[in-house]
Amino acid sequence: MTKYKKTHQPCSDCGSSDALSYYTDGNTYCFSCGQKHSNATLINVSTLKKGTNMEIKKGIDSSMSERGISKNTCKFYNVTKGATRWYFPYYDNDYTHIANKTRHLKDKVYLSEGDLSSSTLFGQNLFNKGKYITLVEGEIDALSAFQMMGSKWPVVSIKTGAKSAVSDVSKNYDYLNQFDNIKICFDNDEPGRKAAKEVAELLLPKSQIVHLNLKDVSEYLVNNEEKEFQRLWWNSEKYTPEGIIAGSSMWDTIITGPTESSVQYPYEGLNKLTFGIRMGELITIAAGSGLGKSSFMREIAYHILNNTDHNIGLLFLEESVRRTAQAIVGLDMNKPIHLPNFEYTEEEVKTSFKNTLEKDRLFFFDHFGSNSINNIISRVRYMVRALNCKYIFLDHISILVSDQTQLDERKALDEIMTRLRTLVQELDICMFVASHLKRVEYGHEEGGRTKLHQLRGSGAIGQLSDIVLGLERDGQAVDMRDRHTTTVRVIKNRFSGLTGPSNKLFYDLDTGRLSEIALNHDDELESEDF
Repeated sequence: MTKYKKTHQPCSDCGSSDALSYYTDGNTYCFSCGQKHSNATLINVSTLKKGTNMEIKKGIDSSMSERGISKNTCKFYNVTKGATRWYFPYYDNDYTHIANKTRHLKDKVYLSEGDLSSSTLFGQNLFNKGKYITLVEGEIDALSAFQMMGSKWPVVSIKTGAKSAVSDVSKNYDYLNQFDNIKICFDNDEPGRKAAKEVAELLLPKSQIVHLNLKDVSEYLVNNEEKEFQRLWWNSEKYTPEGIIAGSSMWDTIITGPTESSVQYPYEGLNKLTFGIRMGELITIAAGSGLGKSSFMREIAYHILNNTDHNIGLLFLEESVRRTAQAIVGLDMNKPIHLPNFEYTEEEVKTSFKNTLEKDRLFFFDHFGSNSINNIISRVRYMVRALNCKYIFLDHISILVSDQTQLDERKALDEIMTRLRTLVQELDICMFVASHLKRVEYGHEEGGRTKLHQLRGSGAIGQLSDIVLGLERDGQAVDMRDRHTTTVRVIKNRFSGLTGPSNKLFYDLDTGRLSEIALNHDDELESEDF
C-alpha cells in the first residue's frame, strides 16, 4: 500500500507552502493545485540556505519548441520541463545546484526556489575563459543566443532582468573579466538600453553592446532571423564611454576650420583678441561696484539684437524691468531716457520701441520673488526652451548668494557658477554673467587693474568661464573724460589664449552710449603679469 513519505511540503507549481505530499512510490501530489509528479526526488528543505522555502526540482529533457529552442540546447544548460513549469538551474561557485527559476507553461509567471541570491549567473557553470562571452537579460535569451551562434560561444544571463544587471555583473566581475570580449545583448527597451550602458561602463575596455532591432534576443530565433542576429553580434564594436573620442574619427571635425562666432562684439579691439562671441561660451564681466558692468552688458545685448535673428533673455537683478527696458530703448534713441532732464518726444520713443522691444525678441525676468539659483536656472531654461533665447545676460551673480543661506559666500559662488556652466553646456547657449571683484588696497573704483585672482569665490568663476573681461575706470578722477573712460581688459581667453587690454570705452553723458576708443601704443605694450 502506498503511504505518505513526507507531507505538508512547499509546491513549486502553485507556490503553496504546505500542500505538497511525497509518497513511498516516488510520486507527489499537491492538494492545492492538483499537480502530480512521478519519480520525484525529495530534497531536505532544512539543508537549503536560510530564507528559502522551496524545494529544488527537476523535470524531463525537452525542447522549447514554441521558442524554437532545441532539446540539445536545453539539455546543455540542464533546462528541464515539468508538468506545469520549465526549470532553469542556478549554481554556486562550487558548481552545486542551489536554486531554480521556474516559468509557468501557460501564464509565463516566474518563481524561484532554493537560494537564488547566492547563485552565479545563469550558465556560468558551463564556461570558463575564452575569446568571447555574451551577456543577456534572461534565461530564454541565453538559450536562443547560444543556439543561434552555433552552440560555440559562451552565453550567460543576469538573474532578474535589467534592474539587477549592475549588481549581478559586479558580483561576478572576476568571472566575466576572464574573457577577451564581452558582448552585452540586453532587451531593446529603455530599461534594457540603460542597463546595457551601465554594464558596459563597468566592463571597460572589453565591453561591446549588441544593438537589437527586435524586442529581445529570442525574437530573432522565433522569427527565423538567426543570420541577422549573427550580423549584429559580429559587427558590434568596442564600447566607448561618452566623452571619449578617437582621434582617428575627427577628420571631419578639424577640416571644418576654427569655431565660427555667432556674432561679433560691438567693439573692434575686443574682437581682435576674442574673435567674437560663440555658442557654448560662459562669459564673465568683472569690475568693481558702479563701474558700468550693466551698461556694458546692455550695449552687447543691443548689438546682438541688431545683428542676429536670435532671441535674448535679460535677467538684471539689481534694477527693475522698467529700468532695463528704458535703457534698451534709450540705446536706440541715443538718449538716456531713464534719467531726468532729458527732452524727447513720444514719437521718438515709439520709433525706438518698435526697433527694440516690439520685435518680440527680448525677454525680461521680473525678479519680484526669490532670486535663488534654482529659480534663476528654471527661468533661464524656460527662456531657452520655450522662448528660443540663445543669449542670456545675468547681472549679477553675487545677488544669488543671498539665497544660499546654508553656505558661505565662497562655497555659494562656486556652486552657482558650476550650475551655470552645466546649464550653458546643456542648452548650447551663450551666457554673459556680471561679477563683483574682491576688495583690494588700491580699489577698482579708483582705476585699479583687474586680475583673475580677484574674482570672488575660491576660483570657480575664473576656472569655469570661457572668457573673463575686466572693466577698469577711475571713478574719482579729476579729469571728467578720465572719469568716464573705461579700459576693457581680457583677463582670460580660453578660445584663443590672447589676453591684455583690448580697447577703451567712453561714456557719453548726452547719449548714454559707450563709444570705442582705440588703444595707443603705450596701452598695447603693457606687460605686467596678471
